[in-house]
Amino acid sequence: MTARRPGELRPSSFLDSNYQLVTNSLGDLMQRLILGLCALCVLTIGTGVDWRQFRGNDADALSNVNVPTEWKDGAPVAWSAELEGRGLASPIVVNGQVIVTASSGPTQERLHVMSFDENSGEQQWERQFWATGRTACHPKTCVAAPTPASDGERIFAFYSSNDVVCLDLAGNLLWFRGLTHDYPNASNSLGMASSPVVVDETLIVMVENDAESFTTGLDTATGETRWHLDRPRAANWTSPVVMTDPDSNKQHVLIQSSKGVVAIDPRTGEESWNYQDGASTAPSSVVSGEVVFVPSNGVTALKAGQSNPSVPEIVWNEGGLQPGTSSLAAADGRLYLINRGGVLSCVKQQDGERLWQLRLKGRFSGSPVIAGDHLFVFNEDGTGLCVKLSGDEGEIVGTHEFGETILCTPAITDGAIYVRSDGHLWKIGQQ
Repeated sequence: MTARRPGELRPSSFLDSNYQLVTNSLGDLMQRLILGLCALCVLTIGTGVDWRQFRGNDADALSNVNVPTEWKDGAPVAWSAELEGRGLASPIVVNGQVIVTASSGPTQERLHVMSFDENSGEQQWERQFWATGRTACHPKTCVAAPTPASDGERIFAFYSSNDVVCLDLAGNLLWFRGLTHDYPNASNSLGMASSPVVVDETLIVMVENDAESFTTGLDTATGETRWHLDRPRAANWTSPVVMTDPDSNKQHVLIQSSKGVVAIDPRTGEESWNYQDGASTAPSSVVSGEVVFVPSNGVTALKAGQSNPSVPEIVWNEGGLQPGTSSLAAADGRLYLINRGGVLSCVKQQDGERLWQLRLKGRFSGSPVIAGDHLFVFNEDGTGLCVKLSGDEGEIVGTHEFGETILCTPAITDGAIYVRSDGHLWKIGQQ
């Protein structure tokens, strides 16, 4: 087999015969104008109500929309939809569509992308592909562990098999990358779970593992490689977060690993600063304003350095704060984290002082999200919890038993919360 250069697209023989790469040739100027106006309408309609990637559009687990908080008699479930196969990936919501991924088959070699109408729960379309890389995973996880992402025009689905699928909003295939073809040793024995993010027309994909470890930036339009970074050889399940410079408004992508956190330019992969005192490989950091809160030596708060821009400034460190698997969340000057014992802690963003603790129910793999003055999280036993944050202490104001294992992080849009198990997708909201 002839080797391909990194960035070269996978030949069509690797795809199902029902799918062909879509060319971007239009007949005349009028067609271009109409499609351009339609794309603009799509972006306008989705603004403010989409939830386009893991932990939201800004990857910060924060939303200011209205969602149901009256859970005393259980959450108001508007609809549920059956899902095929297995999936840990969170739902995303784009232009009225709820997108989920799954994997099926004896070795989870079949990859699914499914779209559901956010109002009715009716399935709109489904696309399936064959995995081209390794599908071995720990029994608790699966090949469809990474959450998909969207730029409002396209859907990007990434899988533990290191396959990347790009579809338009109607489910048409635009491009496909089998990254294992270019990097054949990129895998670990437990399975991959890092979720991609979209920034500045670049899809940032973390493929960090014990062998051929790397993070790459792919052109969202073509799937070609913009840049490639060799990364520490260690299994890593964290996901990138986005940080915006308050002065220049320039965006940086923060990549977390066992070695620490590095800030890179999303378009070029060029390093801006590097924190090298280690970090967790399970829970991800969270950004609030000009500060990033990192699960490192407990929790460490960092911001861009003033005297030496290549070395971030440590705002504070608190070793007594020990996040478990769930990623951190931040809102209204407070930082929230859940430890391995299921205890939710609230601390000041300013100095790390602990304000209160609240024991939750069960174990947590998914991460919390915040809407207004309420936090929502789902434990592994399938119990959803609604926690009020506005008082002097946190208060569980509602629970709901879904009866199935839930390992994902929920998605939020105006008036609704979406959560999934292997078997079902639920909408919590008014019918």
